[in-house]
Amino acid sequence: MDTEKQSQGNYAVNDTAGDSSSLGLRQEETHNAETTDSTVPNRQSSEHPYTVLTEKEKICTIIISSFGAFLSPVSASIYLSILNSLSKDLMVSTAKINLSITAYMIFQALVPSIIGVYSDKNGRRPALLICFIVSLGANIGLAVQDSYIFLIALRCLQGSGSSGTIIISTAVTADVVTRSERGKYTAYSSLGMTLGQALGPLIGGILNHFFGWRSIFWFLTTYSGLMALLVVFSLPETSRSVVGNGARQPQIWNECIMDMISQKRQRRIPFSEDRTVSTHNRRPNPAETIKIAMEKETAILLFFSALLFAGYVFVLCSLPSQLERKYGFNSLQIGLCFLPYGFGSLASRWAVATLADWNFRRHCSRLGIRIIRNRQPQLSGFPLEAARLQIALPLVYLSCICITTYSWVMTYKTNLAGPLILLFFTACTISGAFGSVFTLIIDCHMKQPATAAAASNLFRCFFGAGAAAAAVPLITKLRIGWTGTIVASTWVISSPLLWGVMKWGRHWREEGGRSREGADRERI
Repeated sequence: MDTEKQSQGNYAVNDTAGDSSSLGLRQEETHNAETTDSTVPNRQSSEHPYTVLTEKEKICTIIISSFGAFLSPVSASIYLSILNSLSKDLMVSTAKINLSITAYMIFQALVPSIIGVYSDKNGRRPALLICFIVSLGANIGLAVQDSYIFLIALRCLQGSGSSGTIIISTAVTADVVTRSERGKYTAYSSLGMTLGQALGPLIGGILNHFFGWRSIFWFLTTYSGLMALLVVFSLPETSRSVVGNGARQPQIWNECIMDMISQKRQRRIPFSEDRTVSTHNRRPNPAETIKIAMEKETAILLFFSALLFAGYVFVLCSLPSQLERKYGFNSLQIGLCFLPYGFGSLASRWAVATLADWNFRRHCSRLGIRIIRNRQPQLSGFPLEAARLQIALPLVYLSCICITTYSWVMTYKTNLAGPLILLFFTACTISGAFGSVFTLIIDCHMKQPATAAAASNLFRCFFGAGAAAAAVPLITKLRIGWTGTIVASTWVISSPLLWGVMKWGRHWREEGGRSREGADRERI
């Protein structure tokens, strides 16, 4: 498709499929477009389609990877419903059992730094298969163990296996979806993660109530095996360093069986190590995750999103003990009480995704930008931070109100409807705020989406591990009301960081982009 010249102060974001001659071609984002106006640069989008996948193929690919990502949150949340049972059977305190959550989250923080870089360089499919195989082995071990020490060790291995699924799902979405449609498709990509949070405690409660706590690990074993088979048969490779915009054929061992037996393989350019595919240093290097985390804007976003996640974990970890102590609930009843929290997260994914796309289009309209399907926008002069954080900041302040109110209502034995309603709104606002900040992190690192997601995972899991370890002791000492107030106060005090990113973030991002380009030229 020919690219039309735009008038001064306007640029097009093309999004329609190109003609058949464009298959096999791809074009990475360009960072050195010319500026025709001091405020709004004159940009032209990529000449070729961002992906050759059809709308249905994109949705199917994203949903498959999303259900792969289901494994990580369900492995964490399904465990919450058996904390009390494990404490009794292994004859250890609730605080010690919570340390198994801390251990799990530490390894969830560390391992994606390796698997994320590996998937950016070598492909999403092999990285996902590694995750599912490790998780399968860990869950078999957890199902047959009888020792607190083995519980801790195998939870570490379980965290190592499941942790990469979320960041790879995020990267798959970034591989095939442009920024202008990110909100819409994020709802699909986050479906598995959100359902894992919503249904995990309920599934765990049902299995634990009728079959015992070991059954939850057999459930996770089965799920890991089924997902590994689904990846082998149905998930196409999407990593842009391997297949570009999808028109290039990956290595024969990295093709899904459905592509191998279909006509699609014949239309692809055979895999070759040429200049269109990034092959430099394919070994995973965790230092790349640290490099991203040290960028000024990214560091602030990672820190604040981790604070939000710590508050989310605080509510999750404290809920089972609070419900058992105040209402005398069993594991099945506790699992049911997690549903409002999970469905609040699910509701926020769709609602906030719609708001995010609307705000993006609003800024495009204000700047005279045409949005056309399936072309990646060149956004070096676009107020990306404002487009994302104008949604996040109101949700942060609403989260503070919700978590404080929930904590004080839970302090006293009120009617159960009160805490459950507040759980829904607490999850809705926290998830919405976290998702908006996380989307901005990925938007700023489109060439390394899995590595950026790994950096986010590193921060949020370390903060979450601290919250899991501190939740019960803090509540015992201060009561849940004051503990929730401290969490909300921390968010309010830290929120000016986001205002700073909204004001100066674009300058920091463009400055960092110029530095990276200079480093790349020196390496070449």
